[in-house]
Amino acid sequence: MQRETDFVVVGSGIAGLRAALEIAAGGACVVVLTKERAAESNTEYAQGGVAVALSEDDETSLHEDDTRGAGAGLCDERAVRVLVEDGRRYMRELIEWGAEFDREGGRLLFTQEAAHSRRRILHAGGDATGHEIVRALLARARADERIRFLAHAATEELIVEDGRCRGVRYLDPLVRASRSLRARAVVLASGGAGQLYLHTTNPQVATGDGMAMAYAAGAELADMEFVQFHPTALNVEGAPRFLLSEAMRGEGGVLRNAEGKRFMPRYHERAELAPRDIVSRAIVAELERTATRTAFIDMTALDARFLRRRFPKIYDTCLRHGLDITREPVPVSPAAHYIMGGVRTDLDGRTTLHGLYAAGEVACTGVHGANRLASNSLLEGLVFGARAGRAAAAAAHAADAPGSPPDDTNGDGAGQATMSDANAGEIALAVRKRVRRLMWERVGILRSRQSLTRALGELEQIERARSLRAPSRNFVTVALLVARAALWREESRGAHFRYDFPAPDDARWRVHSINSRTSGVSASEVIEFSAGSNLREMAKARR
Repeated sequence: MQRETDFVVVGSGIAGLRAALEIAAGGACVVVLTKERAAESNTEYAQGGVAVALSEDDETSLHEDDTRGAGAGLCDERAVRVLVEDGRRYMRELIEWGAEFDREGGRLLFTQEAAHSRRRILHAGGDATGHEIVRALLARARADERIRFLAHAATEELIVEDGRCRGVRYLDPLVRASRSLRARAVVLASGGAGQLYLHTTNPQVATGDGMAMAYAAGAELADMEFVQFHPTALNVEGAPRFLLSEAMRGEGGVLRNAEGKRFMPRYHERAELAPRDIVSRAIVAELERTATRTAFIDMTALDARFLRRRFPKIYDTCLRHGLDITREPVPVSPAAHYIMGGVRTDLDGRTTLHGLYAAGEVACTGVHGANRLASNSLLEGLVFGARAGRAAAAAAHAADAPGSPPDDTNGDGAGQATMSDANAGEIALAVRKRVRRLMWERVGILRSRQSLTRALGELEQIERARSLRAPSRNFVTVALLVARAALWREESRGAHFRYDFPAPDDARWRVHSINSRTSGVSASEVIEFSAGSNLREMAKARR
């Protein structure tokens, strides 16, 4: 049976949904593939909100300055400008589409977060912002007959023919066999890779598959060494690493050590409102100093009714684990949260592979630099998802038709497996468990040549195992990309910290890392992309 469509979008978070809506608006048909249910994505779990300069005392120039400040010298300025300026328009549009953000007296309610110079964070349901955004975008997408969702269909690889991405191969959820879906273009919006780490705030689906597939297909990846660790994840034995939002510190929460003493003023002039990388390292330092395993966030100085209203999801979750945030400090420690690197794109989502576009956390536009500013991720997904969808639709009009798909019997059907599904599952579980611990211990918040070299040695050994199937191979590939880039960058900058190179070095290292199958890890200047810049031509010129 032939399977083809006009466009494929991989992922149903804010970037994927916005890309699909933009493509469908031009009259084309779109299939949105999701690994789990359509609503399951990093967007769904986003609590803090969306940063956007819409309040009366704010300006896009201030938002731009804050973004660049957090990015530690690696933000591409044109990308930041697009984010903050286009973000205003797309957020107003999202509100028109029915997204209900919190208000007071009919006016939008803005809050403060770390490293922001203004109260510019919009939130919904207190701390359920991502859920509300997904609800609004899904409702609009499901009302459009040109958009079709295929849930529980894990994408396995990209179809590349004659140097162009022509579709995807995915695991059919009904018959558990590999299928091909051909299209004029593919938009990757598959999210991040937080599951690479033993402790993470990310959902189970955040395994970096999109990055690995793009790399295998020949696309370039950038800035993979920059992994952001959120300072305050719930640290209770037996409980998931539930995110305790940045907004808790923005509203006045303070961090205390095991001795009950506030410590952040000793580490940074902005104390709890310092950038995330500084707060995370401060907590690690304090844990080592006190020989303990947890710090605490203390909200007890704030009004209890305000806390229950402002953080209802966090309040209820902590309560289920025997903790009342209105009465006692809550144990926290850092956890992997966001990756600034990803598939390298220009401002319109174009990658270095024809026919492949990317947006959201899977992509790297250079907008975040070395360290993402709090609450810029949802705005990035919205803005660059729309831009990628629009660019893909426009370019595909001049592209060849998808053509006839290959016979599905040529795929990696379940009947062709060389081992039982049970054995494959056991191997995958063992690989993931080992990689996650290795990444946490050797490629985590604090790194060194010794730790990174040891991690790479073991990861390369795992990669050589012939028993690895596609999901496990993708997982190991992304871990290797992070570790190689981290070893290559011999300085500390933003979220990347090296014991052996503790200071930033602008003279040598104010560059992006570029990772490709053909040239390994190399450097690219921090540049201002033009709106029509073509990364494919830039890649050819460099080679």
